[in-house]
Amino acid sequence: MRPTIPETRVQSETFMSSSPSPANRYGSIAAEIYDIDKPPGRLPDTAFYLDRLKEVAGPILEPACGTGRAMLPLLQAGHDVTGFDLSPEMLERCRALCAAHGFAPDISRQTLEGFQYDRRFGVIMMPVGSFTLIGDFATAQAVLKRFFDHLRPGGLLLLDIQMLAMLAEERPDRRSWTGENGDLLTIEGQRVTTDWMRQRADYRLRYERWRDNKLVAAEMEPMVQRYWGHEEMRMALKAAGFTDIVLHPSYRRGDRPRQYDRTITFEAVRP
Repeated sequence: MRPTIPETRVQSETFMSSSPSPANRYGSIAAEIYDIDKPPGRLPDTAFYLDRLKEVAGPILEPACGTGRAMLPLLQAGHDVTGFDLSPEMLERCRALCAAHGFAPDISRQTLEGFQYDRRFGVIMMPVGSFTLIGDFATAQAVLKRFFDHLRPGGLLLLDIQMLAMLAEERPDRRSWTGENGDLLTIEGQRVTTDWMRQRADYRLRYERWRDNKLVAAEMEPMVQRYWGHEEMRMALKAAGFTDIVLHPSYRRGDRPRQYDRTITFEAVRP
């Protein structure tokens, strides 16, 4: 059993606030774990996106760019990439990662619902299911329309979703990592509610930092995911104005979705 730690020794914005914490915030411990768990080039989406975009012209926008794990390989391949994210902690790590490799991309703190640029992009990409962090269908539809409006005519949207079947999975998430300074970083995630009508799951994630066998920091963060059917997403893209919609299940170019596929990349064009 873990020792009981006095609350004054646990530094956490969530614990200090009497108001509910926003979902999908990705605070300091979460950002550090993300950096360790998902370094640039580790996930299978990277090779897919690099191959798909190698002959695509125009600047790229990456909403929810996180720590830069997808952005950096694209910059190294010669692409002009702009990004934004809601989490200051994730953006700080993204800037540091890019700077360490000699890049200084345009990175800002913005929301998916309200982001704004005075230029249009040749590509908007959102890999690894970040789009499922939008927990409401109407909001997601509005974001798709915002993507449409920020693309040039002929511009390409590449968007990963996680399949609706994942709503049936309710396994707890318990993992640990070792930080660069030797701290033990842990996550314990639990699903709180499952809303089948809204195709949404709400989770409670507890992140902890242990040093010398003592708990020195903890953050409790709510997380929301909305899962999609592939035909539902096709219709949502059409409703937003997109055409020439192509599916790439599990990063297999142009293949048909199968029951075991967990991720589907949608490719769509602004006419």
